[in-house]
Parts: sequence; structure tokens; C-alpha cells
Amino acid sequence: MNPSQPPRPARLAVGVVGAGRVGPALARALQQAGHRPVAVSGVSDTSVRRAARMLPDVPLVPPAQVLELADLVLLTVPDDALPSLVEGLAETGAIRPGQLLVHTSGRYGNAVLDPARRAGALPLALHPAMTFTGTEVDVQRLAGCSFGVTAPDELRLAAEALVIEMGGEPEWIAEENRPLYHAALALGANHLVTLVAQSMELLAEAGVEHPDRMLGPLLGAALDNALRSGDAALTGPVARGDAGTVAAHVSELRRHAPAAVAGYLAMARATADRALAHGLLKPELAEDLLGVLADTESDGGDQ
Repeated sequence: MNPSQPPRPARLAVGVVGAGRVGPALARALQQAGHRPVAVSGVSDTSVRRAARMLPDVPLVPPAQVLELADLVLLTVPDDALPSLVEGLAETGAIRPGQLLVHTSGRYGNAVLDPARRAGALPLALHPAMTFTGTEVDVQRLAGCSFGVTAPDELRLAAEALVIEMGGEPEWIAEENRPLYHAALALGANHLVTLVAQSMELLAEAGVEHPDRMLGPLLGAALDNALRSGDAALTGPVARGDAGTVAAHVSELRRHAPAAVAGYLAMARATADRALAHGLLKPELAEDLLGVLADTESDGGDQ
């Protein structure tokens, strides 16, 4: 074994509590690494069907029975449900000492697992920085995916080894930084989906037959440039200070997509601030541009 790599964990019986989009995909990835899914829990019809499709022949059982059967338990429930789930499992005595308990929430670190730790569990926070579809493609996308890892020092090697076995790249996130880390990912990924969907709708209304084909190369290049160069990649009328063009944009959006105006104005102001701070936007043009953005905001405030 390469001495620079963390040791491979022993082959583990894996259980999933919460058969949403994430849990079955991670279980499949662990299965491909030699671990053995033994139980999964799910409530909705969609979760049950997903579990049957992604983890065939793995029994669907209540959460307490998942913990009874598994050495490694993936808690893949919504963020808001995680604290009460952990407390409930600890209070009912479902947790076994020495059991690896892994949650995949981006928001939380290790502290949310304190009730389980007091019951003897080994707590790990492993959050895949990836959007999931609930299909087989998710397992493939884990290759090279960064995971936000938070764990006690004595479990750090085990946490990193599990991430690597799933095909991911571990990134250590301090407990106190988990909320900021998660906010950053939501800002970049979740809001991007909204922006792209709005853009496709507007292109369709403008008569573009295949908005996805038009946007694909453009957005791919913009993303690549942004990841490589940061603010230096800013282009477009806001970064250039084309106040008249921006005013025309807002006017058209008010006519055709009034719900998109507030988002456009907010992003235009943020873009202008960053372009100005990085010397891309000339101060004399910035004054006119910000004036237009202020005027258009006040003009539409009662609409």
C-alpha cells in the first residue's frame, strides 16, 4: 500500500437511514469498494423505489433495525431532521458502541452527533459537495468529488479513507466553519440552477428553439474561466459599465419576467461592486451604472 494513502477500512456492513438521493448512491459506492450494504430505511414511495433500484436485494427495514445490522450507518436525512433523529436513536438504545455513524449534512459538523458519541458511536461528518439525481449517474460523479470532512482527530484517517474509497477527495472543514462552508456551496450551486432555469425560460420566450444548446458552451466557458481566474473572468455590460444596456435589460425583464427583476438587480449590483474593486469597471462608469440600478429598483418597487 502507498504509505501516503490512509489505511483501507476493514470490510464493513453498511446501513442507510434515509433513502433519499444521497444515501443509496454512497452505499453503492462503498459496495464497489468492497463493503456490504445490509439494510436501508425509507418512508416515501419514491424512497422505497429508489432503494430497490439502487440497492437491489438489500432489505428495507425500520431505522432501529438498520443500526442493529450495520457496522457503518449512513444518516442521509434532511438537515432539519438530523438532530431529532440522532437524539431519538440514542434515547432508544439503538446505537451500538464502536459503531461508525456518518451523517452527510453540509450544515452540521460533529457536534450534532454528540448524543450518539455519548452512546459509544464513532461520529463522522462526510458531506459530498455534489448535486444528486437519485440515479446511477450519481455514483460515477463521485469520482473526484470533494467531501467536506469533519471528525475527531482519532477518526480522521478513517474518515478520509472512506471518502477515498467512494472515489472522493477529502477536504477538512473545522466544526465552527461548517455553516459558512455550506452557505458557500449553496450560493454557488443551488442559486446557479435558478439562474440557468430563468435564463432558459427567457431565451425560449425570445424565440430560441434550443436554449440549452445555446447556453451550454457559454456557461461552460464562463464557469471554467471563473474557476481559473476568479473576478478577472467578469465580462458583460455590468463589468463594462454599459448603463444603457443594463437599463434596457431591466425594462425587458419587467415586461416579460417581472419575478426575475429583483434577482437581476441584486446580481448586477454585486457584479458591479466586484468589478469596481478589481479595477475592471472604471469609477466614472460605475457611478452611472449604480445610478441606473438604484433608479430601476425604485421605479419597480411598487410593482
